[in-house]
Amino acid sequence: MKAINAIRMGGVDVLPLVEGGKGVAVSTGASCGEWAGAGGVGTFSGVNADSYDAEGNVIRQVYHGRTRRDRHEELVAYGISGGITQAREAYERSNGQGRIHINVLWEMGGAERVLRGVLEGARGLINGVTCGAGMPYKLADIAREFGVFYYPIVSSGRAFAALWKRSYSKAAELLGGVVYEDPWLAGGHNGLSNSEDPNKPEAPYARVLKLREQMRAFGLGDVPIIMAGGVWWLEEWEDWIDNPELGPIAFQFGTRPLLTKESPISEAWKQRLLTLKPGDVLLQPFSPTGFYSSAVRNDFLRDLEARNERQVAISPEPVGEHTAEYGVGPRKRLVWLAPGDLERVHHWEAQGYTEALRTPDNTLVFVTPGNAREILKDQTDCMGCLSHCRFSNWTQHGPDYSNGKKADPRSFCIQKTLQDIAHDGEIEHNLMFAGHNAYRFGQDPFYSNGFIPTVRQLVERIMSGR
Repeated sequence: MKAINAIRMGGVDVLPLVEGGKGVAVSTGASCGEWAGAGGVGTFSGVNADSYDAEGNVIRQVYHGRTRRDRHEELVAYGISGGITQAREAYERSNGQGRIHINVLWEMGGAERVLRGVLEGARGLINGVTCGAGMPYKLADIAREFGVFYYPIVSSGRAFAALWKRSYSKAAELLGGVVYEDPWLAGGHNGLSNSEDPNKPEAPYARVLKLREQMRAFGLGDVPIIMAGGVWWLEEWEDWIDNPELGPIAFQFGTRPLLTKESPISEAWKQRLLTLKPGDVLLQPFSPTGFYSSAVRNDFLRDLEARNERQVAISPEPVGEHTAEYGVGPRKRLVWLAPGDLERVHHWEAQGYTEALRTPDNTLVFVTPGNAREILKDQTDCMGCLSHCRFSNWTQHGPDYSNGKKADPRSFCIQKTLQDIAHDGEIEHNLMFAGHNAYRFGQDPFYSNGFIPTVRQLVERIMSGR
């Protein structure tokens, strides 16, 4: 195994080990500070970060506003307060070692306001901003305003070129690194383009090499690329280390820090990670963001899969094969189905899936009355946690804060489920993000007999190549 040497990143020398940011209260100041204190780059999440009361208990994010706009303002206030809280804890734990980054999703509701609020309230504590999920053109301007480095997350050289030409070339001196997040291997939301097949993964080396070639064309040959997604043992990436073709490379670990003593996830979640098998993590299309995302295939995802299968196309009038009448809702408003689909509908109704919900794509999905009530309540309780949401039709832009589309019942409230699982909620009935290598917890001898390391023990282990 080659020696793991320090790398120049964000103006200082650090270990080429980066903690991946995991949103909604999972990447905290505790884990971030310990990772940075071990000499690497620690990351805390600026997405719905937790605050604490005087006794150290989590302040749950309860919303009281009567309108979505009012609740959205509460969301932003929670985000700023929580982000400052986590930055302070990370700084204190790191003792000034390593680097501390905040991770934000550009498509989260109020992203720019939250990021500015946290950077203002935690001046001098945060060294860098990592940002993906969309095209964050304003990231460079914000970094310059607060004197921090910025680290865009991309999944292709083409995406980085678009960001560079439009904005980043004006703040090249603060570009600390570029995160290549593999869209087939990384946990959480993934940047698959319309031209890429979710079922046909591409090897990362060639894609990262194209990114490096694009960066060199912009004079960025010495700016590190951070490989994210699929990294477990560094000895498996030995041909990437000190490779002049790729240039300076660092490695990001998002899934492995979940299983540490500092990780805030529940004991049940940690034990579930130790039992995963190959194929248990699913790249799924149900997210209200419109992105694919990778998560453990539990009862929550199985329900979404089944819900989407109980779906038929409809027509507002009889045309073509749509000749069978069907009444929707209490008033039995007529739509027309294909006769074969009507037979399927009757079969689902006999099983208890009696509620037909309209989708934006002129289809009906069939759910139980209890599911229908829950979906409607979740949509009504929306607080605008995304800049655009296909589940609730929210958009953070006026005048009416609607994206002009019908809310899609085939999706779900991502704020609700991620808040719940992050705070000891049911692991089978919530969205459980994980990278596709998460099954290796059960195969890696480091975790034998249920061993859960501290963050520093994990960093030491990674430095050994394993």
